[in-house]
Amino acid sequence: MNTAKNVTVIPATLDYYSAVPKSEAKRKRVAAYARVSTDKAEQITSYEMQVRYYTNYIYSNAQWDFVKVYTDEGISAVNTKHRDGFKEMIEDAMNGKIDLIITKSVSRFARNTVDTLTTVRNLKEKGIEVYFEKENIYSLDSKGELLLTIMSSLAQEESRSISENVTWGYRKRFAEGRILIPYGNFMGYKKGEDGLPKIVPEEAKTIKLIYKLFLDGKTSCGIGKILKERGILSPMGKKNWSDTTIMSILTNEKYKGEAILQKSFVVDYLTKKKKQNEGEVPMYHVKNSHEAIIDPEVFDLVQAEIEKRKKLKGLHSGHGVFSSKIVCGQCCEFYGPRTFHSNSKYRRVVWQCKMSLKKGTKCEAPLLYKESIEKIFIDSFNKLLKNKNEIIENSKKFIKEIDDTEFLETEKARLCGESRLLYTKIQNYIDKNATETLNQHEYREHYNTLSGEYEELKQKIEKIDTKLKSKRARVISIENFLNEISSKENLINIFDEKLFTSVVDKIVVKSYTKADIVFKNGQEIPLNLEKYK
Repeated sequence: MNTAKNVTVIPATLDYYSAVPKSEAKRKRVAAYARVSTDKAEQITSYEMQVRYYTNYIYSNAQWDFVKVYTDEGISAVNTKHRDGFKEMIEDAMNGKIDLIITKSVSRFARNTVDTLTTVRNLKEKGIEVYFEKENIYSLDSKGELLLTIMSSLAQEESRSISENVTWGYRKRFAEGRILIPYGNFMGYKKGEDGLPKIVPEEAKTIKLIYKLFLDGKTSCGIGKILKERGILSPMGKKNWSDTTIMSILTNEKYKGEAILQKSFVVDYLTKKKKQNEGEVPMYHVKNSHEAIIDPEVFDLVQAEIEKRKKLKGLHSGHGVFSSKIVCGQCCEFYGPRTFHSNSKYRRVVWQCKMSLKKGTKCEAPLLYKESIEKIFIDSFNKLLKNKNEIIENSKKFIKEIDDTEFLETEKARLCGESRLLYTKIQNYIDKNATETLNQHEYREHYNTLSGEYEELKQKIEKIDTKLKSKRARVISIENFLNEISSKENLINIFDEKLFTSVVDKIVVKSYTKADIVFKNGQEIPLNLEKYK
């Protein structure tokens, strides 16, 4: 005989999460989270209203104890990395100070699905509930996680859409040639009434000084020290100037009145991670976009000098006016300064081949006293002045020869034309693969071939650009030489650092008795070092 099963339900007596007897009425410690994503006035008002609302809301419930309204102001919710108020709230909750968190909506909490679910699950394990008012979702409810997943995914999609719209807006502005400058930490310009960059005269003087000091042979470190000594503050208002800041100023094309837009781009809208644009997205070069602080020719000369110093493989030094100007003819190493008897009345500065100072190496190049180098320059420059008219005429002819870039310009135009056609061909091939069924192995091979040809053309164009810039820098250098020599009516008898930097390319020390001084117009004068000992 079968007997029917008799099942009796034994009700739970303890709370599932807190293990507190259900018969005991437990007061909840309640906190709220409020956030606005901008610092605009209307948002600040909204922020204050949220804080006031949640404070009153929590106090109005007799079963709740008010903990705190945690806040973040002017911060994006795409991730929780930089939200200090949010992080403080979660930390307090995990430390047992909070039982319930109230927030306006899923999008106020976080627009990143992973962040939202991870945080809510961590809180759930501790028996801490989150209530989302707008969606009416309780995280401890059996349906809560499913609804939360859906709503946070929608919020994340909204973030993605907003990010794409913002990116599209920027690119449209770039394509129209409308430039963006972070004026807050950009020295030399402020936003004008017409929306265009306007020169700040006092700051422009600093920019010009930096360029001048660099062309005078100073390193970025040396320039920084000079600016600090003169009490000039950095773009961020600091006394110390970093090498990075100096080099950023020296290489920023905006100072010559041009702008290259979209040098970097956001890789991931969730993490906001940026990377340098290496061809992944378009760049836009806008010429004559605003008033220049630095003459374009001076800017190009500085870029050529930067490249020249890079090739020296760290050998360039800004310790003095003779740095990287004196070369050992035996081992091709530069001369560097040394001080003898530095703490006595016999103190003398000498310049010596750096190789001869290294252990285990032999170089018998002679050392040169500072006073001797100065005398060498004075005598050599005066020799030039005696034949001034002839040198000026020859230098002008030399400039015409160097400045004849017609062949290079024509070749560059031809390669640019080929590059544009090939780019169009690649794009058409990509579109064809998207609309037709192609053999993907063959497609990849052909695409790689076309892409390789395109990269090869780009490299050829870059090489021609380098040659053109080098030629232009050489012309400017010789023109500066001509300006200096033309302005001198009489022979000189005192050493002039600025004049030396402007007209001398290098001094090559060949032996104890022989050397050559080479001027920037290519003129060489042989020297008898016996005369200067």
